[in-house]
Amino acid sequence: MEDPTPDPGERRLSRPPSDRYRAAEPDATASEPTASSAAPARGIAFAVVVAIVLAAAITVVGGILLVSAGLVVVAAAGGWAIAIALKVGAGSTIAPSARIWQAAGLALVAVLLGQIGLWLFARSEGGVLPIVEYLGETFGPLVPLQALAATVASAWSAR
Repeated sequence: MEDPTPDPGERRLSRPPSDRYRAAEPDATASEPTASSAAPARGIAFAVVVAIVLAAAITVVGGILLVSAGLVVVAAAGGWAIAIALKVGAGSTIAPSARIWQAAGLALVAVLLGQIGLWLFARSEGGVLPIVEYLGETFGPLVPLQALAATVASAWSAR
């Protein structure tokens, strides 16, 4: 039998160095981060945060930066980001058909909030037109195109 206490001045490793290349055995107490962290509420919360960012981006790009046609691209990118946030947060806990409807609905609401933000920004700068007249005169067909781009991009990405 080997003596468990080493001689003075001799050092031994607790395990062989090659153990670092061995696949780690699963720990019974640890759970998969994706399985435990994915939840419908978390996915919707992530998507709502991205929708608020989209509404703010539409307001800033259209109101402060005075970009009009680029708003369609901003809306499409925001719709895509809403769907991805919903997929990342919820994982497979939401059925694909429900996820498509939720992402498209949030994208549409975000674009509408962005349009309200544009109108409020114009009012703060001295505008006097009602919201429908202002959006119609200033952006014309770009408003429904933004809504369409955001909804289609989010529905396509949420599949």
